[in-house]
Order: sequence, then C-alpha cells, then structure tokens
Amino acid sequence: MISLQPKEILSEEDINCGMRLGIKEGMATETMTVLTSGAFLTALSLLLGASNLQIGLIAALPAFSNISQLLTIWLVKRYNNRRAISVLFSILARIPIVVIGIIAMFFPRSISMQFIIMFLFFNFFFASMAGLSWNAWMKDLIPEKVMGTYFSRRSSYLQTLNVCMSLITAFGIDYIKDQYPKLELDAYGGMFIIGGLMGILGVFLLSRIPEPKSFLGNDSILKLFVLPLKDNNFLRLLIFNSFWVFSLSIATPFFTVFLMRHMNFSISYIITLTIISQLCSIATIRSWGIFADRYSNKTILSICAPIYIICIGAWSFVGIYTQFYSNFALLVVIYALMGAATAGINLSLTNIGLKLAPRKEAIAYLSVKNTITAIFSFIGPLIGGFLADYFTSRHLNIRIEWIGPGIDKVFRLLSLHQWNFLFIIGAVLALISLEFLVRVKEVGEVEKNLVVKIMRSSIRNNLKDYFVLGSMLNWHNHLLAVIRKKKPEIAQEELPKQV
Repeated sequence: MISLQPKEILSEEDINCGMRLGIKEGMATETMTVLTSGAFLTALSLLLGASNLQIGLIAALPAFSNISQLLTIWLVKRYNNRRAISVLFSILARIPIVVIGIIAMFFPRSISMQFIIMFLFFNFFFASMAGLSWNAWMKDLIPEKVMGTYFSRRSSYLQTLNVCMSLITAFGIDYIKDQYPKLELDAYGGMFIIGGLMGILGVFLLSRIPEPKSFLGNDSILKLFVLPLKDNNFLRLLIFNSFWVFSLSIATPFFTVFLMRHMNFSISYIITLTIISQLCSIATIRSWGIFADRYSNKTILSICAPIYIICIGAWSFVGIYTQFYSNFALLVVIYALMGAATAGINLSLTNIGLKLAPRKEAIAYLSVKNTITAIFSFIGPLIGGFLADYFTSRHLNIRIEWIGPGIDKVFRLLSLHQWNFLFIIGAVLALISLEFLVRVKEVGEVEKNLVVKIMRSSIRNNLKDYFVLGSMLNWHNHLLAVIRKKKPEIAQEELPKQV
C-alpha cells in the first residue's frame, strides 16, 4: 500500500526519483490527452453534428471548470495533503473518459453532444482540482534553479510521444473512415477507452511521487483569494494573462473546425500540421528553458508572443489560393512558427506564475491566477462561436484585377469570411494585451533586445561549431581530394580557406 502522506524533509534521492516519476506520469497522461482531445475530439464532435456554439462550449469547459480550484484550496487547508488530493481527483477525472468510450463503442444510439459535453465537464472539473494541487506540489518539489530546464525537458518528451501517437492514430482514423465508415464511431470509442485506462496508469505513477510538507496559514479562503490581488506585480501579470487567453480563445479553438469544414482537410493532414508545430516546439523548448533560467521568463514572452500574434493574423490568408498545395505550404509555415512560439509562451507563463508566487501562499496565488484567467478563457470560445455564426453570411474580399489585351488576371490579396474574421479579431486583441506585459516586473529580467542578440550569437556559434566539427570528421574526404589533385602544394594552401 503506497503512503500518500507528505514528508517533512525530502532527500536528494527523493527529489530525483520524483522528477523521474513525473516524466513517466506525464507520458501516460499525455497518451490519454492525445487520444481524447484536440483534433480528435473536434472530429468526434463534428461527426455527431456539433454546432459552432457547442464547439466553443467544449473549448471553454477546461477554463470554466477552474472554478473548482476554490474547493481545492479548502481541501489543502483542511488536510494539507496535496498528493492525496491530486491522486483522488485525477482518478475521478479519468472515469468519465472511459464512460464516453464505452457508450460510443457499445451503445452508439445513446450518445449525443449533450452527453459528451456533460461527461467532459466532470472530466475537466476534477482534473482542474487535481491540477492545482499538482502545480503547488511541483513548485515545492522541483528546485527553482532547474525548474525551467526540467519542465522544458519533460515537455519535449511529452511532445515527442504526442507526435508519434497522433500521426499513427490519424492515419488509422482516415483508413477506417474511407474503408469502414460505419466503424468510425467505434474507433473513437476505443480511443477514449484506451486513453482513460492510460490516464489511470498515470495516476498510479503520480501516487509514487514524494511530496514535501507544505505550510499554510490559518487565513480564510476569502482572505487567501484576496491576498494575491493586493500584490501589484502579480496583479499586473494576472491582467496580462487574462487578456491574453481571452484574445487567443476567440480564435484558436476553431482552427481545426475551419480546416475540416471550410478547407475540407482530412484528419491526417490536420495532424500532420499539428506534428510540424510540435516538432518545432520540441526543437526549441529546451533552448527557451535555458534562456528563461539564464535571463527571465518575461523576456522570452516578449519574444514569442509577437510571433504567435503574427501567425494568428496569417490565418486570414489561408484559403485565398485556389491550389491545395499553396494553402498547405502557407499552413506549414504558420504551424511551424506557432509551435516554436507556443513552447516559449507556455513555459514562460507557467514559470513566471510559479516564480512570482510566495512559497507559503503558492497554492492561493496559483488558484487565483487559474480561476480569474478561467473566466476569460470560458467567455472567449463562446464569443468565438457566436461570431462564427454571425459572420456566416458576411464576406470581405480585397483583390487587384488587371485587364488588358489577351489577359484578364485577378490577384486575391485578402478574403475574410466566417472563420477569418475570428482570426483577425483574436490577433488584434492579443496585440493589445502585450501592453500589459510591459508592466510586469520579474527578478533577473534582461532587456529583450540584448537576449535576442545573445540568442543570435549562440545560434551562429552552434552552426559554426557544427560545420567545423563536420570538417574534422570528414578529414579523410579532404585528404583524398588533395591526393587526387596534380598540384598538392596548391591544394594545401587552399585547404585552410575551405575550412
């Protein structure tokens, strides 16, 4: 029987063991996430005839369920056992996933969007309660000096797993859809059952991670909730984070819907684009973690956020080409940049929230941050769904037409319709939110321009080392080239120049 009681003092071996188990638990949970969320959940919803408002509601549920974190604070204060709380509510969160899978596979006539939304609500509600305890638990477990590096390494492992599983699953779904269309709902049901069981395995691993004992005061929940709001610097971070997630949640939940409904992309193409994004995220997240630890999380945010905003605006140009490959090439660029930017943004937002939260009141600070941003994250997709319906019959086309002898050519510069309006609105609001980021202060903050110069220098040095090392490893090829020349003395003079 595994004891879930926290320890007064953790040894270095306990910490290292907990960090290793944290990665394994994350991989089990990531398996569940891949099979039961994202593009696959959207595809299942569209298969069941979901409306734009229902799509927006599903996207809003994770944020809305964060109100449950107030209950988590009370439980932590009452029992002072974050591990037990995380384990209990993680199990409760996984059960609805398995139930959805069983109903979809064995009782297909009983499943509906209302059923999906109801059980997803319980999934997100309990997962949110577990997540807050987990965040505060990890803040005390992971040493602050390696926090950025650890979470970036953990994220890279999870994203690698995500890439492999998503691609295999997407091709499997498309194959079943083409060859055995009547089994498509059964396939999604099987995915939810497997995902839920893997999530339960993740809970078992989670229960083995040690927890250092936390110390909370005797303040009431209301006082704990108000305390972070009196911290001016944390309040500025809260304002930026709330405005930022609101801006993005208007547009981002409908990317997959746009590709499936308007562009007629199959799930394989969508997952391929997602994988491109994840590969770019994997390739950059460790660098973001290193630079965040060396300089500051705010600096990384000020670099990545504008890139992400440009990508959202670029979605407005998707579909203006008549050829599939032209649109797909544009999407590849967008997804690649979004992946690199998202890695830095998510890592920095998580770390800066943990960093600005005082140790003793960490759970209260994180709860307030999650609860308030949840309100804006909940409203955003609902407004996005409403706007998608509003702009259904409205179009804005900007084009240039050239008419001459023997030629009549039209160049489409911009074509805004139902979904594209959402992307423009989200990009503009996200750009405005950056004004609030400037006011946030972080210890060790370094000027953005200086970090950009250092990053460029680092990249150049890495490339230089790569090419010099490559020349050294291929010295025999250079030597053969010299021997084959008729004038070896000339070749010897030119060799240093080639290097």
